[in-house]
Amino acid sequence: MNIMKYKNFIAEFEYDAEAKFFHGRVVNIRDAVTFEGASASELEQALADSVEDYLEFCRDLGREPDKPLSGNIN
Repeated sequence: MNIMKYKNFIAEFEYDAEAKFFHGRVVNIRDAVTFEGASASELEQALADSVEDYLEFCRDLGREPDKPLSGNIN
């Protein structure tokens, strides 16, 4: 798996050689946020768009979005 980050959201992604497409998901929250793209730049933009859509969706519902987990244990 490969890792990318947008704001404090960490995502894992992989390349599907058969479909010739990247796909990924945010991994440091409980909610499901996914994204995909045909190139690295599309994938970066798709992650940003998906996170922003998620934040807007939560605002529209009047609920707090999951806070990204840092992965550190105290």
